[in-house]
Amino acid sequence: MLGLPAHVTACLFDLDGVLTQTARVHNAAWTATFDEFLRRWAALTGEPFRPFDPGADYNRYVDGRPRHDGVRTFLASRGIVLPEGEPDAPPAADTVVGVGNRKNVLFLEELRTHGVDVYPGSVAYLEAAAAAGLRRAVVTASANGREVIAAAGLEPLLEIRVDGLVARTEGLRGKPEPDTFLAGAKLLGVDPADAVVFEDALAGVAAGRAGGFGYVVGVDRVGQADELLEYGADVVIRDLAELLDRDPAGPGRAETGPAREPSRLDRGPVVRNREPGA
Repeated sequence: MLGLPAHVTACLFDLDGVLTQTARVHNAAWTATFDEFLRRWAALTGEPFRPFDPGADYNRYVDGRPRHDGVRTFLASRGIVLPEGEPDAPPAADTVVGVGNRKNVLFLEELRTHGVDVYPGSVAYLEAAAAAGLRRAVVTASANGREVIAAAGLEPLLEIRVDGLVARTEGLRGKPEPDTFLAGAKLLGVDPADAVVFEDALAGVAAGRAGGFGYVVGVDRVGQADELLEYGADVVIRDLAELLDRDPAGPGRAETGPAREPSRLDRGPVVRNREPGA
């Protein structure tokens, strides 16, 4: 009844965009941070100011990645290389760490002001997974994972948390590398081949595929179903509740057409048919 292959014994969930609606907050904080920096950079270099795109730039370069990796990756796309900076660099510093710290300040301000919203379908799915006896972990690049989970009231439904702080302590590479998901599976005591990854970010889907996980569910909150399939998702859904009535053994096909056509998922999940041995 959970829409997963029969051999799956554990679920590893990304946090922002899969369980909680904090992706909107992260996006707003990144947009404000990068636009502020890019205006200063334009004034310094004489180049025209080109703002951060909260759609294409966020999804391709930032979403799902550790904070400082997001800074490096996006700035590299603009041909900008900054020094790393000290771990305690002030938010005003034009270094990778400084820019990342500025984003975190804005994110926490928004979190304190407006709190955390959860996706009702995700809560229903977590409850169903717990009732079915599946192991459950959250794997997030956010260094604020503990605070977000607590604010969302999800602690009773999650057994293990691997977040940005754990990754830093353990020396784990961030998504799209599979390290954090593999660490989550290890802590749950399950083989990756028997676990499913739930991800809304392209980098996270790629990490699930690279880690050899038995099933990868892409969660399409922004109209990027085609891209999620291309990066390795087995199925793309708009909400986790869609899986509660889905038979994963039934026929499925990858839809075609414009990635942002509003009705492209109205007929249900989009499915990627794996090649044998993939």
